[in-house]
Amino acid sequence: MVKVREDHHISEEGHVDIERWIQHLSEQTKLDDIEVVRQACELSLEIEQEAVREDRLWAKGHSSFQTGLEMAQILAELNLDQQSLVAAILYRAVREERLSLETVRDAFGDEVAKLIDGVQQMAAISAIHTPYKGSVLGQSQGQLDNVRKMLITMIDDVRVVLIKLAERTCAIRAVKNAQVEKRQRVAREVFDIYAPLAHRLGIGHIKWELEDLSFRYLHDTAYKKIAKQLRERRVDRDDFIREVQDTLEREVARFGIESEITGRSKHIYSIWRKMHRKNLDFSQIYDIRAFRILVPEVRDCYAVLGIVHSLWRHIPHEFDDYIANPKGNGYRSLHTAVVGPQGKVMEVQIRTHEMHDEAELGVCAHWLYKGTDVKNKSTGYEDKINWLRQVLEWQEEIGDVSGLVDQLSTEASTDRVYVFTPEGHVVDLRQGATPVDFAYRVHTEVGHSCRGAKVNGRIVPLTYPLKTGEQVSILTSNNPAPSRNWLNPGLGYIQTSRARAKVAHWFKEQNRDQNIIDGRAVLEDEFKRLSIGDIELNQLAEKVNYKSAADMFAAIGAGDLRPTHVANVAQKLLGPHEEEQLSLQLNVYQEDKSTDSDIQIRGVGKLLTTIANCCQPVPGDSIIGYITVGRGVSIHRDDCINLLQLQDKDPNRIIDVSWGVKPESTYAVDVEVQAYDREGLIRDVTIILANERVNVIGMNTFTDKMNSTATLVLKVEINSLDSLGRLLSKIKQLPNVIEARRKRDS
Repeated sequence: MVKVREDHHISEEGHVDIERWIQHLSEQTKLDDIEVVRQACELSLEIEQEAVREDRLWAKGHSSFQTGLEMAQILAELNLDQQSLVAAILYRAVREERLSLETVRDAFGDEVAKLIDGVQQMAAISAIHTPYKGSVLGQSQGQLDNVRKMLITMIDDVRVVLIKLAERTCAIRAVKNAQVEKRQRVAREVFDIYAPLAHRLGIGHIKWELEDLSFRYLHDTAYKKIAKQLRERRVDRDDFIREVQDTLEREVARFGIESEITGRSKHIYSIWRKMHRKNLDFSQIYDIRAFRILVPEVRDCYAVLGIVHSLWRHIPHEFDDYIANPKGNGYRSLHTAVVGPQGKVMEVQIRTHEMHDEAELGVCAHWLYKGTDVKNKSTGYEDKINWLRQVLEWQEEIGDVSGLVDQLSTEASTDRVYVFTPEGHVVDLRQGATPVDFAYRVHTEVGHSCRGAKVNGRIVPLTYPLKTGEQVSILTSNNPAPSRNWLNPGLGYIQTSRARAKVAHWFKEQNRDQNIIDGRAVLEDEFKRLSIGDIELNQLAEKVNYKSAADMFAAIGAGDLRPTHVANVAQKLLGPHEEEQLSLQLNVYQEDKSTDSDIQIRGVGKLLTTIANCCQPVPGDSIIGYITVGRGVSIHRDDCINLLQLQDKDPNRIIDVSWGVKPESTYAVDVEVQAYDREGLIRDVTIILANERVNVIGMNTFTDKMNSTATLVLKVEINSLDSLGRLLSKIKQLPNVIEARRKRDS
């Protein structure tokens, strides 16, 4: 962080020594004309002093002058040019309408004025951003135009983005003592938009600061808990770091390699994220103690890696070679984890000085501006701009900016794969992308016409996850028409928002009558596979926010509504009516949430529960409980024949139950597969079960030699109705399979 008193040279009286500040700035970055920077500082200070005299301050305790200096300090650390620093110094005065762009243009030139105007255009991000995911289709055309202008500005000159990042960094530093609501509002915007953007541009130290401060304001308790755990070990950790650092310096020097070695603590948000992502305890985080070794050449990196592994035992599966396989934002380094002195685990990062500059400064480490000439930009710079162009192209084609936050966050937070076209051009895709994603990345019409794919000359399924270095060729038809199955996330055809949006857009353009027919067929197939019985379709349509069944079918056919979502809602509608529930005469309205069971039982405290073998309900089914003698509560589907008989026989033992919230639990269910008999059928089914990580409890097979058909009945363990639907869909795609469905009767 910028130390304001030190870097801004504020006296005890609160005055800034501009000359000393400029001198300090010139030591950090090259200034073409110090006099111009001095004039910008003096103009900003004069405007603020005038505002103080006239009581026109933007906010009490807020100094736009000092904020401008702090922004310029951040940009100087990023090696930005003088025009960017001058724009940063004057930005707040223009933003607060104390200084006009015309005055800036006259005094400091058109380039500085354009930079300030571009940063102001980026305020459109704040206008569209909300702390929850929602539609912005109701926005005015004017606001959509603002977003387009903002994106275009970002593409024309990435310095605009960097000035905005500096401004938001100052903003989140400044809200430390603000009201909780404002603090969280700023933190949410920074966390959702600007931290991912800093990551995508490869500016590591700004990304880490934005994440840590946002996390502190949004999750104060978790932040303080981890900070306390770090402080408790600070003395011991510092001693440990010095000991390891001395050992590394001694051993690396012994092999004649020049090095710069530092030790550090992992950032708090990174610790918390890893703990939650991998379900680990604080003590299981290996890289809380981390060391960075900088060397002159790439060959030195691998030599030092060998030295480290000879000193301490390497932890299996904890090595990443980001030099051979760089991250999507250009990050390159070697990462390894070892068991160091005293049996303590530590991470070691090894990279060249050039790689380190790229990791800390990202795109800023690559370019050199000469006046208004921006042609001297490296490939790394162009990569970042190409990514921004992709966002713009997607937004213009769909005509909606509701996915901008998701696009920035999702695309920025995942690693990338780099594959080749048949002509040798490189295509950049997110990790896990498929040939369908590749086709739409090449061209919309190629995606619509895609019918198959070859990878390195070999035909692969359209769900094949592409890998870096592969050459991809798309097999097309003469009649462009994407498959509706591509929109089913459970089938794995599409992994990128760009491709998904284009497929959905294609179906929206098709005839409504055809969409209704197709949507009805898709939903009926989904209901059949999941064994969902008869249901009042207009009532179901209302539950999923459509006026009629026809509207619901059209939405499914157009790709706007997922059939799996409708199936889940249908399961709930098939439960007993409210009048029937009341007639049970059970005074059980208070839900007991203290139970450790996967079933929540209303009003009776903790009871043993068992899943009935006769109907085998799974999460998503409507369920009813029956109080047994000696075996607790038996859980049945509400349409179970045995339950109906028990209800007639002894209605006082029927009790309301609902599913709990333990996603890790599994439930037994019977699945029936009918297929034309062939060699390898059972093997192919079991491969899908293994890939989906579905446990098989039992399997029976029946062969009808007269009709050459085979029936497989599987008893499997699943954790939700969605996972069952995904499993059935993948089995149905196997060759010779006629039908795959949930079996109602055990």
